[in-house]
Amino acid sequence: MGMDDKIKNAAEEAKGKVKETVGDATDNESLEAEGKADQAKADVKQAGEKTKDALS
Repeated sequence: MGMDDKIKNAAEEAKGKVKETVGDATDNESLEAEGKADQAKADVKQAGEKTKDALS
C-alpha cells in the first residue's frame, strides 16, 4: 500500500467519523448514514490494499 493511499483512506475514514458525529449531534440521520458509509468505504479500500501488500 502506497503512503498516499494510506493517507487518503485515513482521511476518508476521519471525514466519515466527523459526518457521523455531526449527524448524530444534530439528529440528521442522512448525514449520520453518509458518515457511516464513508467509513465503510475507507475500510474496504484499506482491506484491499492490505491484501495487495500481503500478496506482493
